[in-house]
Amino acid sequence: MSTYNNKYVRKAYYKGQKEPYKISRSKIELFKQCKRCFWLDAKKGITRPSSPPFTLNKAIDELFKKEFDAYRLQGKPHPLMVEFSIDATPMKHDKLDIWRENFKGVSTVDEVTNFWVFGAIDDLWVDSKGQAIVVDYKATAKESEIGIDSDWQISYKRQLEVYQWLLRQNGLDVSDVGYFVYTNGRLSADGFFDQLSFKTKLIPYKGNDSWVSPTLVEMKDCLDDDNMPAVGTAAMGGICEFCSYARQRTELTLKALNVVKLKKH
Repeated sequence: MSTYNNKYVRKAYYKGQKEPYKISRSKIELFKQCKRCFWLDAKKGITRPSSPPFTLNKAIDELFKKEFDAYRLQGKPHPLMVEFSIDATPMKHDKLDIWRENFKGVSTVDEVTNFWVFGAIDDLWVDSKGQAIVVDYKATAKESEIGIDSDWQISYKRQLEVYQWLLRQNGLDVSDVGYFVYTNGRLSADGFFDQLSFKTKLIPYKGNDSWVSPTLVEMKDCLDDDNMPAVGTAAMGGICEFCSYARQRTELTLKALNVVKLKKH
């Protein structure tokens, strides 16, 4: 597959366009969660309300990268890899900095859909067989043990699988097994005192990226249809909360406006 390296510029999709249409990893996830929300975003520029930025998580990501980069330079495994008996070292690759950069990342043009698909990875390791291992950093703070088995964490798994797919499109021999470097902020301390204590686990996940290419075709069919999809069903079941909220807010707004009109008369 060829790669498409132009700078990311958000544009509305239109049927029959010749230029590859840019699809980020997060837009694939949006489609999996709700086709209606995806259609409104890509065709009409109407995006879901954004959540506040997770600046603490971003700081942890950057610090993890510094840690693993130090061992990458030495060609040695990180102590966590030794602790969890992972037969790998941080991978050295001349494109790693680009692959980590937001709005660039690992990219490819899908020849079937003419989508330029991209996503920024957190890290790459390499095992003794020479296979690349996709790694994603995660952070939380809770009393219970951390894992990746909750229903809502399907998005974590799809994220890793998209990265595996992208790297394979770029010619890498990628292991099916990836890892989440998952750290948990401890809440048992006696106070904050300008310091947080974390416990980190390496959680393996065997990915299967066979769904990615068919999903891109479904996304293309969705965008080529001028009819807006029905109110979306969320990935974990039930009606998409964003669609439900928008509908209820619209109904309440129209009722309120009607009351105002009646009062004026």
